[in-house]
Amino acid sequence: MQLCRLSIVPAFLLSLALAACGTEPPASKTVGAENVGAIAAEQPVMGPERRILAFGDSLFAGYNVAQEDSYPAKLEGALRAQGINARVTNAGVSGDTTAAGLQRLTFTLDAQEERPDLFILELGGNDLLRGIQPNQTRSNIEAMLNELKKRDIPVLLMGMRAPPNFAQFQADFDNLYPELAAKYGSGLVPFFLDSIYTKPELIQPDRIHPTEVGIETLVGATVDAVKGALPEAE
Repeated sequence: MQLCRLSIVPAFLLSLALAACGTEPPASKTVGAENVGAIAAEQPVMGPERRILAFGDSLFAGYNVAQEDSYPAKLEGALRAQGINARVTNAGVSGDTTAAGLQRLTFTLDAQEERPDLFILELGGNDLLRGIQPNQTRSNIEAMLNELKKRDIPVLLMGMRAPPNFAQFQADFDNLYPELAAKYGSGLVPFFLDSIYTKPELIQPDRIHPTEVGIETLVGATVDAVKGALPEAE
């Protein structure tokens, strides 16, 4: 029996489709959305440039927002506000599945002038929308992690979550992120959208993509994980 496609699930469930069982990150350990831009001048940027490649789908590409308001751009600003000489390259492509990401991975890496200090991998949401089986999503992400390991590039994996009403599908999908992160020694954000999925005011009318303020909230909730995944400068 074939699993029904997630595209027929009511739109409001997509927040849950990328969401079950999330918890809010501790506010004391994050840069709040209201502070991401405001603290930009608090610390001087120091040290060698840290190159970060943000590779994902529309959540990175910046759907319906200006490029300067995309997650990679806001993340760069937040890191530089904390004194880190970060340069974040936006390699997000709207609509990308994990299969599409795998197809363009080698080309994207080869196009970089220098090897990234950190690769942030954010894919899987469109696999959910298309009802792609979790074993295929797992295989594609694992192939990407293998390629990144061969190139000795550290990875931070941004996890996604399936709808709570999809039983075994949910378990298989949700588990693939922590299992692959453990297998390949990658950093992990268990659920990328954890800080916004229960806050409709931070999500665009399509009930999928974050608003500009929602993106700032995502940055505030994940910047510490990015810092922790960055290797020490040589």
